[in-house]
Amino acid sequence: MAYSDKVVDHYNNPRNVGTLDKSSTEVGTGLVGAPECGDVMRLQIRVNPETQVIEEAKFKTFGCGSAIASSSLVTEWVKGKSVDEALTIKNTQIAQELSLPPVKIHCSVLAEDAIKAAIADWKKKRAAQEQPAAERPVERRAE
Repeated sequence: MAYSDKVVDHYNNPRNVGTLDKSSTEVGTGLVGAPECGDVMRLQIRVNPETQVIEEAKFKTFGCGSAIASSSLVTEWVKGKSVDEALTIKNTQIAQELSLPPVKIHCSVLAEDAIKAAIADWKKKRAAQEQPAAERPVERRAE
């Protein structure tokens, strides 16, 4: 199976590889995997709390060239977009941009799922932060 030039480029020169501080309330982390092929993607986004625009995105992916390329591409696509705009990115757009063969479409699905998971994590952190202190769950330590 021959990969497209865009897949090869993203594989050989991946954009935005790395990690962000997952404890930050501005960072959302999405971790998704496909057991049938062993691909695992972690996508992290840093969202400006005032504008809700994604200012930074990082990824780490274990998998094939298509999985790495899909991850790399979405980090470029989500940066500068609002959270709502990023949620409109579909796997079909990713697959089309990278010219993924049918057997590799699941990689684009993982990338779309990673975006959704990262945004869901960020929203969860944001909601917890905005919750009044009296309503927050109390963490008790075993003594």
